[in-house]
Amino acid sequence: MKIDRHGRAKVLSPEEIEQLFDPAYSNERDRDLYAVMLYTACRVNEAVTLLKCDVYDAKGRVRPKINFRKGKTKGKLATRSVPVIDDLRRRLEEYTPKKDSLWLFPGNERGTRAESHLSRDSAIWLLNRACRRIGIEGASSHSFRRTALTQMSNAGIPLRVIQEISGHRTLDELYKYLEVREDQMLGAVSSLSMLTPVGRDSSEKSTVIEILKNLCM
Repeated sequence: MKIDRHGRAKVLSPEEIEQLFDPAYSNERDRDLYAVMLYTACRVNEAVTLLKCDVYDAKGRVRPKINFRKGKTKGKLATRSVPVIDDLRRRLEEYTPKKDSLWLFPGNERGTRAESHLSRDSAIWLLNRACRRIGIEGASSHSFRRTALTQMSNAGIPLRVIQEISGHRTLDELYKYLEVREDQMLGAVSSLSMLTPVGRDSSEKSTVIEILKNLCM
């Protein structure tokens, strides 16, 4: 867990995600920013620098994929396109960006960035404020990315596919984002009971097998 900028960003639980998307803690722009980061596993800077045309076509319809331009990605290695799932599509269809702005997430109207996009630092500050109000400790802007990538890994999605979505240059970089839960470690160690000599009580061994099945679900 991340504390005072040390450690890894917290992987959010479904309950914490629901709270962060509660209108009591954030406005529409910020909630849609969180949704983009969660459902595309993108970095905060990649999200705040999105243009409306990266997300909507000329008729205002949500595109099948969101394009993260090469110049805005970390390392500026390549443009990345991530499919838009229905959960994100519904939010983007209900979202109303400023008509006179090119940016998907414009800066505050009365701020110094009124004509530009929401800054990375402002996005981080807004999220931190929401987390403090809710009582979520250890979260950061990377929490949405870590949560998304860990969820895909736990769902059995091949790492090479996840890497294509995350934009990591190597699998070693991707591994650092994936959280291993305590119950997964217990399941891994418990699997060693299958090596127990045949003489062990069969009912006890059946119980272990049943526990392993439940942990893998």
